[in-house]
Amino acid sequence: MPKTSKAKKKIAKVKNKVVSKPKVKAVSKPKVKAISKPKETIKGPIKISKTYIPKDNEKYMCEKHKVFFRMKLQEWRKELVKANNEALYNGSMDDNSISADIVDQASSYTDKNVEMKAINRQIKLISEIDKALARIREDIYGYCLDTAEPIGLKRLMARPVAKYTIAAQEKHEKDEKVHADD
Repeated sequence: MPKTSKAKKKIAKVKNKVVSKPKVKAVSKPKVKAISKPKETIKGPIKISKTYIPKDNEKYMCEKHKVFFRMKLQEWRKELVKANNEALYNGSMDDNSISADIVDQASSYTDKNVEMKAINRQIKLISEIDKALARIREDIYGYCLDTAEPIGLKRLMARPVAKYTIAAQEKHEKDEKVHADD
């Protein structure tokens, strides 16, 4: 048998060319500017120094003011909680010491009663601080709940949990007095 040579078939690779269609620009509608809120830039948390004090020449209730009052309220709350815990812990230790003298027992009872009233006032104050912190989160802190007028930096520095302007507070106190007299 004769030897046959195997012919190698060369396979030519054909590159597929994609023929793109010419791009046609669509006729666009005229753009109408919509009135929208200005873009809010997201910034990191504002940091203030520990010696910072809000000033009247700054914009009322700017971010610095909010951060200042939030820090002041949180620190005040922490101190009250710590004082209450200490008073409750130390006050309960005295329960076991019962004196035979009736005057000493009465004095001890009166002291505990006064201490518990003070603790209750502080618990109510902690609740007011929590409400003030919520108003800061809702961006209504520093404004009167009745009139929506600014309460004022001096009043907020003196009483950070203030909810009303001085005039509105006086009106509320008069109303309470009138209803208490009924």
